Amino acid sequence: MNNNNWKKVFAIIWTGQFFSYLSSSVVGFAAVLWLSFETKSAEVLAMAAIASMLPQALIGPFTGVLIDRWDRKKVMIFSDLFVALCSLILGVLAFTGNLNVAGIYLLLALRSVGSAFHGPSMQASIPLLAPEDKLTQIAGFNQMILSVSSIAGPALGALMMTYLNIAYVMLFDVLGAVVACASLLFVHIPRVDRKDRLENPHVLREMRDGFRAISGNRGLLWMFGFSVIVMLFLMPVAVLFPLMTLEHFKGTAFQMSIIEVVWGIGMVLGGVFLGTVKLKVNEVVLINVSYLLLGLSFLFSGVLPQGGFVFFVILTALGGIAGSLYHSLFTATVQRNVAPDALGRVFSLYGSVAVLPSLIGLTATGFIADNIGIDYAFIYSGIVITLLGVVAMFVKSMLRLGTNRSGAVAMEDGDAGDGTVGEG
Repeated sequence: MNNNNWKKVFAIIWTGQFFSYLSSSVVGFAAVLWLSFETKSAEVLAMAAIASMLPQALIGPFTGVLIDRWDRKKVMIFSDLFVALCSLILGVLAFTGNLNVAGIYLLLALRSVGSAFHGPSMQASIPLLAPEDKLTQIAGFNQMILSVSSIAGPALGALMMTYLNIAYVMLFDVLGAVVACASLLFVHIPRVDRKDRLENPHVLREMRDGFRAISGNRGLLWMFGFSVIVMLFLMPVAVLFPLMTLEHFKGTAFQMSIIEVVWGIGMVLGGVFLGTVKLKVNEVVLINVSYLLLGLSFLFSGVLPQGGFVFFVILTALGGIAGSLYHSLFTATVQRNVAPDALGRVFSLYGSVAVLPSLIGLTATGFIADNIGIDYAFIYSGIVITLLGVVAMFVKSMLRLGTNRSGAVAMEDGDAGDGTVGEG
């Protein structure tokens, strides 16, 4: 495969994705802001998060099969157009004065369906477009684009919500999706040759093959397991960030946007680091370090007094750095250790498996906020995530993934080596 023009290809893709990420960030923050001030309810915010993840979790295993069968470029284009259509419909409802909480839930759910196709398609396409030794840098740059959008999005969303009807926010999302689709028209994404597997296609068999791509590599299975457990404790806290600012620190909408921005700044810094520095250390070790940083940032945020908002800002930035390192390195490690023809299924399966436990935690968010306390939710989650980061340092089969530079192996040849904790 000729990867000589990979920089030009990614420059075009990232230009379009920036507008898509930015408009999505604006919509996401506007929805949270609208729900927070309309209801001031942790349960409503939790339900919004569930609506944005449940469809993707339920259909993920099936979408992965289709992504590995279909043209991934077309999958990304049509999923973006679907999101644009959903936002347009909601914009019309807002213009006519018919927008309500249920409408926001519906938008988030439909966007989740589009994301179930778009995200794994993008991640599965990257190894087809760039040299293997650039995957970590590309993941870092992609995280930078996403993070810059997450910084500008809340500020722009708050500004638009202050002076404009939320309908205009929805129209901005339509514009972002259209620009992203247009950029994809100018690049070629190779199709994976799977003729041997498509002579007699069968959804359940192909889903099983995707699972084998994970379970056949013991280190990968361990890495996925730790990530899923971290997500279980991370998601309830992530939903509570706006209420942590409003209730615990007695903050304002402006301070809510500050927290969103500094989290994004932290993620940009993490992306800059990965995108510009050639790592000479085990990347899986850095994933575990990111768990430690994330857990400690939650823990110390929870013990801050009401007047400690400035320190909350600093800790949030630290959490953003940790989140950026984790997401980028996790993605690059999977891309490096799984064959390209299975990546769609692997990323989709992981998305489903990671989200379902998170939904369990989210359903308890209201109980946590009302009976345990938002600050204690940060403390307990921080303790658990920190301990997971420590334990993960002793899983040697997982650590070996970070030293693999020989390329992904086919599903049939996956590493079935021992994965016990503390093995020699």
